[in-house]
Amino acid sequence: MLVITVPLAAAAFSPLLAWRQPVYIVAGFAGIVAFALLLVQPLLIGGYLPGATHVRARRIHWAVGILLVLAVLAHVGGLWITSPPDVIDALLLRSPTPFSVWGVLAMWAVFVTALLGIFRKKLKIRPRSWRLAHIALALLIVLGTVIHALLIEGTMETMSKAVLCLLAIAATLKIAVDFRIWPLRQAGKPKRS
Repeated sequence: MLVITVPLAAAAFSPLLAWRQPVYIVAGFAGIVAFALLLVQPLLIGGYLPGATHVRARRIHWAVGILLVLAVLAHVGGLWITSPPDVIDALLLRSPTPFSVWGVLAMWAVFVTALLGIFRKKLKIRPRSWRLAHIALALLIVLGTVIHALLIEGTMETMSKAVLCLLAIAATLKIAVDFRIWPLRQAGKPKRS
């Protein structure tokens, strides 16, 4: 919990907030909340948070996913209100700031993940294919978000942001390894030369 509250508290006391409009501040904090939720998601689905049964953790994971989508929408929507041309440039991948490209990439990956989750049964996606797609998208979301956050020199304090980045990457990689969805060479099977 400290890993989530420290970056939020540090951002709340940033001197950079003094010159920002309230909508911009809300948009920035929505981005920080979305980032923090990226750490919670793999911990939930992997069963690493105490007190949550597998079924309960999956339901919370689904609910947190909805919160993540809403936080991303609030982040981008708030930025749109404060500067539509900048958001248009970012969405069209023609922004001069490299962090925008990574943020947009992560945003679309969040939306695709949500849509796949909603339409999983209608699309009749096999469980193994679903896990592979979901974790691949999660890795893309986390990587894009981490690069996006690290390239921005804003209200997030450097050390707490770096710790959040490392933990989000570690938790997501841990799930990818634990779920063993990547094709591995079968034990005992001779290698082809």
